[in-house]
Amino acid sequence: MSEALAHANIYTEEDYYNLPENVRAELIDGQIYYMAAPSRIHQKILMFLSKTIANYIDSKDGSCEVYPAPFAVKLFEDDDKTVVEPDISVICDPNKLTDRGCTGAPDWIVEIVSPSTSSHDYIRKLNLYAKAGVKEYWIIDPRTEKVFVYHLDQADVNADSYTFQDKIKVNIYDDLWIGFAELEP
Repeated sequence: MSEALAHANIYTEEDYYNLPENVRAELIDGQIYYMAAPSRIHQKILMFLSKTIANYIDSKDGSCEVYPAPFAVKLFEDDDKTVVEPDISVICDPNKLTDRGCTGAPDWIVEIVSPSTSSHDYIRKLNLYAKAGVKEYWIIDPRTEKVFVYHLDQADVNADSYTFQDKIKVNIYDDLWIGFAELEP
C-alpha cells in the first residue's frame, strides 16, 4: 500500500454535517468534494426547472416534492460515507424525507454541469445514482445546450441526447414535457 493511501482520510456523514454552513460540498465514498459557487446561467436553469416541475406537480395535485440545491440526499440508509447535493431532487415517497433532507433514492435527479464538475456528474454520480435506484437522471450542459436523459430503472442504461430546442419527456410522469427554448437568455 502506498504511503499516500495509508494516510488518506475517510470522512463520514458526521463530518459532512459539521462543515461550516457556508461551505458547499458532497461526501462520496468517504471523500469530500467541494463545490464552487454556481454561475448565473446554472441558477437560471435551476430556477426555471424547479418552477416548471413544481407547477406541474401542483396542477396535478401530485404528492411528489421538488427540492433544489442545497438539499442533502443520503442515497443509502446504511451508508454514512455518502451524502450528495443534486441540483434538483424530485421525491415521490414522503417517507424518504427527513429534517436533514432525503434518505433513499429520489425518483428524479437533475444535475447542471460546470466545466469543473463534468466528469463528476457524467461518471461518478451516474454510477452512484444507478446503484441507489434513482429512476431518472438528467445531466444538463449549459455550454453545449445539451441534455442527457438516463432512464436508470430500465435494464439497458443508455443516454438519450437532446438540445435546448427539443421538448423532452419526463419519464416518471405521463404528460410532462419540458422545453428549454422557453428559457430566456
